[in-house]
Amino acid sequence: MKAINTLRMGGTDVLPLVEGGKGVSVSTGASAGAWAAAGGAGTISIVNADSYDEQGRPVPQVYHGRTRRERHEELVDYAIRGGIAQARIAHEVSGGKGRIHANILWEMAASERVITGVLEGAKGLIHGLTCGAGMPYRLADIAARFGVHYYPIVSSARAFNALWKRSYSKASDLLGGVVYEDPWRAGGHNGLSNTENPFAPEDPYPRVLALRQAMRGFGLDNTPIIMAGGVWWLEEWQDWIDSEELGPIAFQFGTRPLLTTESPIPDAWKRRLLTLKKGDVYLNRFSPTGFYSSAVNNGFLHELRQRTEHQVPYGTEATEELSVAYGVGPRKREVFLKPEDVARVQQWESEGFVEPLRTPDSTLVFVTPDRARLIVADQTDCMGCLSECKFSNWSQRGPSYSNGHRADPRSFCIQKTLQAAAHASGPDADKVMDENLMFGGTNAWRFGTDPFYANGFVPTTKQLVEQIMTGR
Repeated sequence: MKAINTLRMGGTDVLPLVEGGKGVSVSTGASAGAWAAAGGAGTISIVNADSYDEQGRPVPQVYHGRTRRERHEELVDYAIRGGIAQARIAHEVSGGKGRIHANILWEMAASERVITGVLEGAKGLIHGLTCGAGMPYRLADIAARFGVHYYPIVSSARAFNALWKRSYSKASDLLGGVVYEDPWRAGGHNGLSNTENPFAPEDPYPRVLALRQAMRGFGLDNTPIIMAGGVWWLEEWQDWIDSEELGPIAFQFGTRPLLTTESPIPDAWKRRLLTLKKGDVYLNRFSPTGFYSSAVNNGFLHELRQRTEHQVPYGTEATEELSVAYGVGPRKREVFLKPEDVARVQQWESEGFVEPLRTPDSTLVFVTPDRARLIVADQTDCMGCLSECKFSNWSQRGPSYSNGHRADPRSFCIQKTLQAAAHASGPDADKVMDENLMFGGTNAWRFGTDPFYANGFVPTTKQLVEQIMTGR
């Protein structure tokens, strides 16, 4: 195993080990601070992070506004206060060691406002901004305003090329590194393009080499590339370490920090990680963002697949193809189905899936009455957590604050389900985890086979980093 040496990142020498940012209330100040204290770069998530009351208890993110716009403003306020709280915790826990980065999704609602608000309220506590899930052109401008380094997340050389030419070339001195997030292996939202096959993973080496070659063309020979997605044992990446062809490389760990004593995820989630088998992490496109995402294949995803399977096309007028009348809703408004779909619909109805919901693609999705009520309630309670949402048709752009499409019942309220998973507790915690979204990288099944976790061992972050440094 090659020696793992420090590298220059964000103006400081750190271990080439970066904690991956993980959404709502999962990458916290406690976990990020511990990772930084161990010598790497810790990452807090400022995507609706937890804030705390005077007794140190998480403040429930309850919304009181009557309109989506009013609830959206409440959400932005929660996000800023939570981000500041996590930055302060991370700074205290790290003791000034390592680096603290803040991660945010560009497609999160009011992402610029949240980033700016957190940096203003936590001055000097955050050393870098990591951002993906979209094309964050304005990231460099925000970093320059506050004098912090920035780390864009891309999945191809072409994406970085576009970002560089449009914006990043104007703030090249603050580009701390470029995160290559493998779109087939990373957990959470992935950057698969429409030209890439989600079921045919590509070797990351040629893609990262292409990124390095593009960066060299811009004079970025010594700017680190951070490999994210599928990294478990560093001995499996020896060809990347000290490679003249690839240049300086760091490695990002998003999934492995989930199973540490500092990780804030519920014990039910940690127990589930230790039982995963190969193939239990499922690449899907149910997210209301429209992106592919990688998550544990539990009851929650099973129900979403079921919705898609219980689906038939319809028309509002009879045609040669759509010729059989069917009544939708309490008033039995007439639509028309294909003759061959009628038997399928009758079978679903006999099984209790009697509520047809319209989709933006002129199809009907058949669900149970309880599920229909929940879907409609979640759409009604939308708090505008994304810049645009397929599930509720919310858009943060006025004057209509709508994306102009029918709300899609085949998706879900991502804010609600991530909050539920992150805060599951009590005797029903296992059930809550099965019924909500559990993001995870495709290598999460390795918790159950890695000897490091034998007999259910859960390490401290310091122990995990020390183990990673051995190569295994």
